[in-house]
Amino acid sequence: MRPAALCLTALLVTCLAAPVVRAEGQPRDLPRKAAVELAQPVTLRLDRADRAAREEVKAAVRKAAENRPRGRLWCVPFARAVSGVDIRGNARTWWDQAKGRYQRSKAPKVGAVMAFAASGAMPKGHVAVVSGVVDSRRILIDQANWVRDRITVDTLVVDVSPQNDWSQVRVANGAGGLGRINPVKGFIWN
Repeated sequence: MRPAALCLTALLVTCLAAPVVRAEGQPRDLPRKAAVELAQPVTLRLDRADRAAREEVKAAVRKAAENRPRGRLWCVPFARAVSGVDIRGNARTWWDQAKGRYQRSKAPKVGAVMAFAASGAMPKGHVAVVSGVVDSRRILIDQANWVRDRITVDTLVVDVSPQNDWSQVRVANGAGGLGRINPVKGFIWN
């Protein structure tokens, strides 16, 4: 079976608590307080399994947004709720904690947790959930607290590692460009 193409515009959407649903490139049900900035258009080529995985991720994101706790929003509880990967502690520890408990890979997969390594800019690391694989060097992620106390969905991430191994990435920012280079340990899933 040929993968179906799901066309959408990669939007950097910041929402406070309401779910965000997008199909065929058209924003729908955006929260009133959402800040929407257009990035470059992308086409996701999803086979049946990836489409089902993406729908599961989006349903989990909506649930996490609806059940957002009071106070500070953190990436770890969000990634745990959306992915089902039950790891505790700072994001920088997830890769090592996942060894022997979950599948790990250097290649992205829809529904997997992307484990960012600790760095000067992110001393506690960061975790996000892959919501789409665009091609061998571009993915979309859903995450919490990349923008302080916000959930961002379908944020474009570009692999800039010299060996094309996802060890270094740049993440789309609110200005419509790609931010600093961030170290990544890999991807974790059930």
